[in-house]
Amino acid sequence: MVKVAIFGVGTVGESVIKILQENREIIKARSGKEIVPAIGVVKNLNKKRAVNNIELTDSYEEALNRNDIDIVVELMGGVEEPLKIVRNALKLGKPVVTANKALLAYHRYELQDIAGDLPFEYEGSVAGGIPIINALRDGLSANHIKSIKGILNGTSNYILTKMIRENAEFKTALAEAQALGYAEADPTFDIGGFDAGHKLLILSSIAYGIDVKPEDILIEGIEGISAHDIAFAKEFNFAIKLLGIAKKVGDEVEIRVHPALIRDSEMIAKIDGVMNGISVVGDRVGETLYYGAGAGGDATASAVVANLIDIVRHNKKSPMLGFKHPLEVGKLKLKERGDIESKYYLRIHVHDRAGVLAEISRVFGDLNISIEALLQKNIDGNSANILIATHQTKERNILKAISKIEALQPVLSRPYMMRIEK
Repeated sequence: MVKVAIFGVGTVGESVIKILQENREIIKARSGKEIVPAIGVVKNLNKKRAVNNIELTDSYEEALNRNDIDIVVELMGGVEEPLKIVRNALKLGKPVVTANKALLAYHRYELQDIAGDLPFEYEGSVAGGIPIINALRDGLSANHIKSIKGILNGTSNYILTKMIRENAEFKTALAEAQALGYAEADPTFDIGGFDAGHKLLILSSIAYGIDVKPEDILIEGIEGISAHDIAFAKEFNFAIKLLGIAKKVGDEVEIRVHPALIRDSEMIAKIDGVMNGISVVGDRVGETLYYGAGAGGDATASAVVANLIDIVRHNKKSPMLGFKHPLEVGKLKLKERGDIESKYYLRIHVHDRAGVLAEISRVFGDLNISIEALLQKNIDGNSANILIATHQTKERNILKAISKIEALQPVLSRPYMMRIEK
């Protein structure tokens, strides 16, 4: 019998306990031993929880120091308190399973060093029930990973799907997502791209062995997308998705999260609603695509329990981030934002009068940026939106163009920009 302490008995923690109890026989058949949720750690013992037949405590120390606890499962959320608990568990020689993406975004390399050969699993931290961690770390381990491109946040994907399919305004789609429980009362972490950024950093470490923090990478959210952008996308056969993108270019790695226009014929463009999807391109296997529920109690708990089974079955001693030795020491570094190359989309709100387009075109010409497509949408009798798609250029050039265009007298507000992904 293997006894587990579960730190955090919220939506995911409750589901983990239920799966271990209700699917006890199949779990025992797969792992070879019975895995028992022995104790749950909560902040408030007076709060009612949908679990039975498990001891609950509000003492982290009590659960952590019990000699009969074999594995620690951390599902608390946040960073500092979970970090303390996970550090102590590893130092006590107890394997750890976590679904805490924020913890790993900031402390994954430190925790890998502490864990050493001790099992430390975290499949539930990225894309819920999709087994992307094991796919990257184990299934694709013979490949150099060329790129990762994924829809990693179901809340944002739901909002964008509503905007595209039903012509809903951003605020309306967000309010519906909140009413359905897909978005928090404060949705900043999801719609601002930060949740996807944390997940992408975890995947990037497995793929490239690169150690960077959320503050080091480009993260943009979906808050600025309007009906005009949706109309442009439809006109030119694009979909709009919040994408996490990591790719190796020479001896540099791009890591970025932002809304992007992608061709509506691409497989990843067809992933709608709250679902997640991740494309991984290996140098030997080519493109592989992973699709499924990216969040929710049962989906994430499924990944957590799978990690428990894996630890019990194999007493796994593979390195946490997948590398026994550092990959390409000193060679791979994070690509500077200004050096990123892409096609770009700009929405420019202007006074509707003669000569405006010529002024804007002159700015692009001076920076050697060529225009691929253009659309003008009148707003009222006095103003219009000029919607432009460019050919490939560097990020620093497009940022200079935006600043120069914003300063033009007929331009009414700072231009809105999205990248166009091939």
